[in-house]
Amino acid sequence: MERQQRIDTLLNSLDERILLLDGAMGTMIQGYALGEEDYRGERFADWPQDLKGNNDLLSLTRPDVIRDIHNAFLEAGADVIETNTFNSNAPSMADYGMESLVAELNTASARLARECADAASAATGTPRYVAGALGPTNRTASISPDVNDPGYRNITFDDLAATYEVSTLALIDGGVDFLLIETIFDTLNAKAAIVGVKRAFRAAGVELPVMISGTITDASGRTLSGQTTEAFWNSVRHIKPFMIGLNCALGASELRPYIAELSRVADTRVSAYPNAGLPNEFGEYDETPEEMAEVVGEFAASGLVNMVGGCCGTRPEHIRALGEAVAKHAPRRVPELPVRCRLSGLEPFNIGPDDLFANVGERCNVTGSAIFRRLIEADDYTAAVAVARQQVDNGAQIIDVNMDEGMLDSEKAMVTFLNLIASEPDVARLPIMIDSSKWSVIEAGLKCVQGKAVVNSISLKEGEAPFIEQAELCRDYGAAVIIMAFDEQGQADTIERKVNICKRSYEVLTRKVGFDPADIIFDPNIFAVATGIEEHANYGLDFIEATRQIKQSLPHALISGGVSNVSFSFRGNNVVREAIHSVFLYHAIRAGMDMGIVNAGQLAIYEDLPGELRDAVEDVVLNRTPDATDNLLTVAEQYKDQKSGAAAKGADLSWREEEVSQRLQYALVNGVDEFVIEDTEEARQATTRPLDVIEGPLMAGMNVVGDLFGAGKMFLPQVVKSARVMKKAVGHLVPYIEKEKDGARSSNGKIVMATVKGDVHDIGKNIVGVVLQCNNFEVVDLGVMVSCDKILDAAKREGANIIGLSGLITPSLDEMVHVASEMQRLDFDLPLLIGGATTSPAHTAVKIEPRYEGPVIYVKDASRSVGVAQALVEPGTRDDIVEKTRKDNARRREQHANKKRLKPQLSLAQARDRKYDIDWGSYSAPAPAFVGNRVFDDIDLAQLRDYIDWMPFFNAWEFHGKFPQILDDATVGEAASSLFNDATAMLDRIIDEKWLTARAVLGFHPANTDNHDDVLVYADEDRTSVRHRLVHLRQQRAKAAGQAQSCLADFVAPAGNGYADYIGAFAVTAGIGIDEHVERFEKDHDDYSAIVLKALADRLAEALAEYLHARTRREFWGYAADEELSNAELIAEAYHGIRPAPGYPACPDHTEKGKLWELLEVESSIGLRLTDSFAMYPTAAVSGFYFSHPDAKYFAVGKIDRDQLESYAERKGMSIEEAERWLAPNLGYDPNAASAA
Repeated sequence: MERQQRIDTLLNSLDERILLLDGAMGTMIQGYALGEEDYRGERFADWPQDLKGNNDLLSLTRPDVIRDIHNAFLEAGADVIETNTFNSNAPSMADYGMESLVAELNTASARLARECADAASAATGTPRYVAGALGPTNRTASISPDVNDPGYRNITFDDLAATYEVSTLALIDGGVDFLLIETIFDTLNAKAAIVGVKRAFRAAGVELPVMISGTITDASGRTLSGQTTEAFWNSVRHIKPFMIGLNCALGASELRPYIAELSRVADTRVSAYPNAGLPNEFGEYDETPEEMAEVVGEFAASGLVNMVGGCCGTRPEHIRALGEAVAKHAPRRVPELPVRCRLSGLEPFNIGPDDLFANVGERCNVTGSAIFRRLIEADDYTAAVAVARQQVDNGAQIIDVNMDEGMLDSEKAMVTFLNLIASEPDVARLPIMIDSSKWSVIEAGLKCVQGKAVVNSISLKEGEAPFIEQAELCRDYGAAVIIMAFDEQGQADTIERKVNICKRSYEVLTRKVGFDPADIIFDPNIFAVATGIEEHANYGLDFIEATRQIKQSLPHALISGGVSNVSFSFRGNNVVREAIHSVFLYHAIRAGMDMGIVNAGQLAIYEDLPGELRDAVEDVVLNRTPDATDNLLTVAEQYKDQKSGAAAKGADLSWREEEVSQRLQYALVNGVDEFVIEDTEEARQATTRPLDVIEGPLMAGMNVVGDLFGAGKMFLPQVVKSARVMKKAVGHLVPYIEKEKDGARSSNGKIVMATVKGDVHDIGKNIVGVVLQCNNFEVVDLGVMVSCDKILDAAKREGANIIGLSGLITPSLDEMVHVASEMQRLDFDLPLLIGGATTSPAHTAVKIEPRYEGPVIYVKDASRSVGVAQALVEPGTRDDIVEKTRKDNARRREQHANKKRLKPQLSLAQARDRKYDIDWGSYSAPAPAFVGNRVFDDIDLAQLRDYIDWMPFFNAWEFHGKFPQILDDATVGEAASSLFNDATAMLDRIIDEKWLTARAVLGFHPANTDNHDDVLVYADEDRTSVRHRLVHLRQQRAKAAGQAQSCLADFVAPAGNGYADYIGAFAVTAGIGIDEHVERFEKDHDDYSAIVLKALADRLAEALAEYLHARTRREFWGYAADEELSNAELIAEAYHGIRPAPGYPACPDHTEKGKLWELLEVESSIGLRLTDSFAMYPTAAVSGFYFSHPDAKYFAVGKIDRDQLESYAERKGMSIEEAERWLAPNLGYDPNAASAA
């Protein structure tokens, strides 16, 4: 079959079924355990650098391995295999000194994959396809690798485009069916790849379909370079990919919301090839084919995907399982979406016919702003970036950047400035308008922005040929474009010329260039009015009328313009200029003007213009009278000494003579905050309640603002200023409202929140509470370990609108079910919100909602809490969210009922036969320095500081990433740094002022394994009297041949053979003394500091556990006396031995903690106690066991079968039902079905 036939067949097949992509080449190669000699082969035997790890090179030196891997995936049912070229690009190959091999590697890999695909096609009769993989390289074009120099880049756009062009040409030559630009973590790299691919197509005379796949790096929902999913799509959609998707970094469950978002916004096919779950503590991927297929199968059932496959950790068995899971589902139907101009920075910005006028900030322009020009000329880019930030603060939605100045190196200045604002998330979230009269400057700018930018501008001034050339480049770079109404005869200055030039440009762009009409923005030339020249009198009206005709005749095209031009004849009289801008925009927007370059901080309000001035300006702009200019000149004399409209309002204080409600309205509408505290206080003294001021004049003023905004007589920047005035006024009133005794303060609603009985964790709950309070909800926080009856009594007593339950440990799930049952029994109908680390949408749907007829809604985190709560208290949205949640929960219950349970494949006996095999006869277990327990009182907190793992601290605040890199993150770096500074400052005080006391107890006791899975802890060295039996669980999910079915007992020497071994145990707390400080902060309404303190106490407790374990390895047990590990290595668990904790994956049963407490006499030793649910209190605590064997590793028990549950219950002296309750998350069978049987 020829290539074009294959492509046609591929595209047809995608309309008929969901296709399968292959799995992880790297994972498969690892399984071959290849050595350096395999990578070198004969050809590279003397290569001067190490080559192991250069997987792409194997296509030349071990093609048999690559061929076997391709064939394995094809036999598993893959429709598409990727070439082994993920790193076959110059930057990646430079690590091995092999840049010259890029073309050869791509060609060889493509031919190898082609050979395998063709053979499989012939053997099965089903066409198989080859995707030419273009990986992301090891460089980032939009991120500086040097935190001290945010403008620096270690790769250029041109270098990237060049290497992608070479790779693409070679892949085409090798016979691929389509190109796959994949694992995109920096969209600017992908845009360079698109340019390189386009160049290769033109050079080869062949154009292949292109597939794009990005990478959402973590739960922030953004790429590494900071873009959201929709912003990423907007940035790359210009190549018209036949498939857009996401891969890598996340497992299928974590990837699901972003695939759903991509499916919503993309008008092309959608793919997903996630990792096999998230990596475990060893960087390995544990998600089984069945687990992955269950999740991806839901993607297909929900109509989200057209192609699925696997990334890191996925093997042929994963691909086979995916094929079975999606086979019964139809592919996603590509939607027809409304035509929009879809721009982006870090976030999307879409402009359509129903959207409001878009402000383009004009102050980052050296020709229009003397201040900005002086900053650039002085090389003061820090201050120049602040100008851009100010434009954003003032309401700009696009940032115009112009560096056209005769004494500047304009290209260098453009590149420098754009690279710097790329590291400013507040600015970078907006699209950039690259503004220049020089094409070279525009092109230099296009190579710096990862989002979809706007080019300002090109035109027919020099004829069609250069116009087409520049337009094609704009399309290739992925930019919308402003077209000036300018042709070979000059600028259009009449309605007819403006319309005709725009029509001609539109025809050329859409028919000859293939430009998306929604990306065409016309500037029909705004000229100055009131110049005194008769020919100029109609300029304003001509633009407005031309705008109306262009919008009517050229579908989807937008209109823009430089608004300040219209008032140029009144330069020096800012009041009149602002009035002209306001009047002009009022009429131009009604005619169809979509955006304009304006000073977003200086816009007068049409409705508020003095009547005489407004009428005079309107006469000029609309050319209503012959003497309009003379009349305006006369009126303008009244304003010539005023600096601006804002200054005029400051100087003209006649409005201060109005009564107070009118003054407040004036201040709100005009954004004047100079007198707002004074006026608010006067209004408060004149009312019975301070709340009357909010509900009266302040809300009345904001209603006027809303009406003006909706009518187009007020623009977004003024609204932002109005909101700031409102905030100041309310801030002044809040203390008075809080002092009122009648409890009459209105709010969005009252929410009773609690951490359920038995659980003491509350940091996440407290953050949710603060967020809700900031959004005018009244929160009644009952604290931790709150019983069901107290929660429900409080809800009745307080007249709550919503109840929120939080929990972190597994037993909390059962308590939440109990609360729901009691709410049903007591005839509650309030919404019940469920949240906390151990909760999930599935558990909420399957276990909690069936117990309660009222609304039951899972809330993932604080950021989602406000939207849910707001929807529940608004009559217009409550029914919608309740109905949607009920449908979602019903779907989850149905999936749960119909799914194949993740039943362990091995019996307990079979699993024990495959336990971790240790030659105990040749091993001498180390003896600890002492036997028994030892207590450590008042440990110096300063010693623990260097052991802190900071990332979980940031996780508590819903930041995600790595520390310290998160401090320089493009999106959250500033906020994270501010939080870190606050935390370290408080940590200094905690240490210096001894706010907290850290205590610990540890012990070492003789021990041996008994009955495969238990550890006997002896009373003394005689090993005859058993003090405790520690009962452990064994993995029952079948693992690959040669891999053990692990149990913690495997790492302790067995009893009965004379082997003397030991086990350690520890419990630590850093929370002694915390309550008085938390109470002090909360009394001062300082929730922020209280939460920071609790989170720091948690970190200190973990640091103490790390510190004590290090001393155990070096001193107390002494089996690693020479160990010298950095904190990063400790966090990465690079040490010898382990410290697993009850309730965690290797020993998931919390009840084993009770034995640890008895063994160490924890409560009497250090004051750390257990709740009924075996949670530790104070909360800042860690406990667990020490295992010293060098082979001991952390692992997850996973799902167990009923035979092991029965054995476990018997060994613990516990009923089956109780054991099932404590181990519910680990059950690989349905206990209800088992009981019924």
